[in-house]
Amino acid sequence: MPVAARARWLLAAATSVVLVATGCGDSGGGSSSGSSDANKAFSYQSNEPQNPLQPANANEVGGGRIIQNLFKGLVDYDPSNAKIRMQVAEKIDTSDSQTFDITLKDGWKFHDGTPVHARNFVDAWNWGANPANNQINSSWFSDIEGYQDVHPASGSASTDKMSGLTVTDDLHFTVKLTHKVSYFEYKLGYIAFSPLPEGFYQDPAGYGQKPVGNGPYEFVSWSHNSQVVTKSFPDYQGVDKPKNGGIVFKMYTTSEAAYADLQSNNLDVMDQVPPSALATYKSDLGDRAVDEPQGAIQNIGFTLYQGDWSGPDKAKVRQGLSMAIDRGTITKTVLQGSRKPATAWVAEGVEGYKDGTCGDNCTFDPAKAKQLIEEGGGVPGNKLTITYNADGGHKEWVDAVCNSIRQNTGVDCLGDPKPDFKTARAAITGHQLNGAFRTGWVQDYPLNANFLADVYRTGAASNDFGYSDPTFDEAATKADEAGSVADTVTGYQQAEAVLPSGMPAIPLWYYRTNSGYSTKVRNVKFDSFGNPAWSQVEVKG
Repeated sequence: MPVAARARWLLAAATSVVLVATGCGDSGGGSSSGSSDANKAFSYQSNEPQNPLQPANANEVGGGRIIQNLFKGLVDYDPSNAKIRMQVAEKIDTSDSQTFDITLKDGWKFHDGTPVHARNFVDAWNWGANPANNQINSSWFSDIEGYQDVHPASGSASTDKMSGLTVTDDLHFTVKLTHKVSYFEYKLGYIAFSPLPEGFYQDPAGYGQKPVGNGPYEFVSWSHNSQVVTKSFPDYQGVDKPKNGGIVFKMYTTSEAAYADLQSNNLDVMDQVPPSALATYKSDLGDRAVDEPQGAIQNIGFTLYQGDWSGPDKAKVRQGLSMAIDRGTITKTVLQGSRKPATAWVAEGVEGYKDGTCGDNCTFDPAKAKQLIEEGGGVPGNKLTITYNADGGHKEWVDAVCNSIRQNTGVDCLGDPKPDFKTARAAITGHQLNGAFRTGWVQDYPLNANFLADVYRTGAASNDFGYSDPTFDEAATKADEAGSVADTVTGYQQAEAVLPSGMPAIPLWYYRTNSGYSTKVRNVKFDSFGNPAWSQVEVKG
């Protein structure tokens, strides 16, 4: 996702599909003995959300992780194996991968006590698709018939309702797509497809600050730039009922400060340990250290919407810059072997991952790098800036990447730190940059399509580069319309093969979840999305 719950843009530095259980041992020397207190909340390292807490308005982890706990959609993904599981949906039927008949479970409630019915999904999706509501994830609804009428490429909308959405009764509705999408059910687990209560539309801005969802946790308070407090919802009907009393999302300006709090038991669960702690965190934390696979990748993107970086010749410059980066040395030294150099734009372990798609462009070759940069007309002003968020522990590796580029090409390269993730994302999505920027992507749903269509397709919600290639778009559309998920995966491998020629982003390395937790919690297990199994965390009594 963009960024989100998903599909989400990543905050942390250390940092389809890993279809295996990912987790770590229990705290306290691996012992699971002792009592737990289901009424106590635990704290989690977070960052200030970029936007109000509206399900269609988060494509970064700060807002996405909070929203995925406040809301629950038709389906989600089992943290033990990343497979789809039914939540609000009783069943989703289709005979042609174009029309989907959805049956809801009865008895689901919003946190205000109102029932969750079919119209709560349909109205929410129509509202999210409407450009007047300025929702960053509106393009996620573009598969639905009538989206172009609600969200036209130009001019005014002719309606505020997509024709492909039809409510049959309180527990049934139908979704008709403009074309076949074999993996549409996978996409339905993304937070943008969450339902909204009727009261939301009376005050969307107010609900964005005090959201009312239907998820395992309900909103308590939001102290901006400090914390978001939630508590478990007693009437939650999902299969993942909380074993704790809530989650406190604590905002940190540096990952070093979060790690210090973790060591002193003032923080219970980390997102990622800082690079400065990678060499020692396992000995620091013992059995409470986490080192697990994650379906995520770190990239450097470019502002292709700027004249300085547009045009076919500049692709050679980007290819050259990529070849100037010594990924092997940086991952071994700065990142302490916690990352693996990337050879493709899809993360390792994701279904559809194909090693080597980037080809020579991701192979360290200083001589060829310098040659390509010269052939492409050089880096504008012979100076490259890489924008990143200073609160995510990125300085060390950005400096190392710049040193590698500078030493091997003569191009002046400097990091451009923004104070926090929200500020960096605002500059990126607002097209306020000219050069390069850090982009990390973690799967929103467990297929290679998520790393490709949702990032590199023309006009995609998370296409922050301004990249547009008709050949890629055509291959992506063909993959969408394939007769099976397996054929879709193959189709997107063909779409990925288009990216080396344009090089809109430089793949750097694949993430792992390098994290840890305090002595106050146990049963902390991470999934392939890089999230803890939130509701399963137990707070010691």
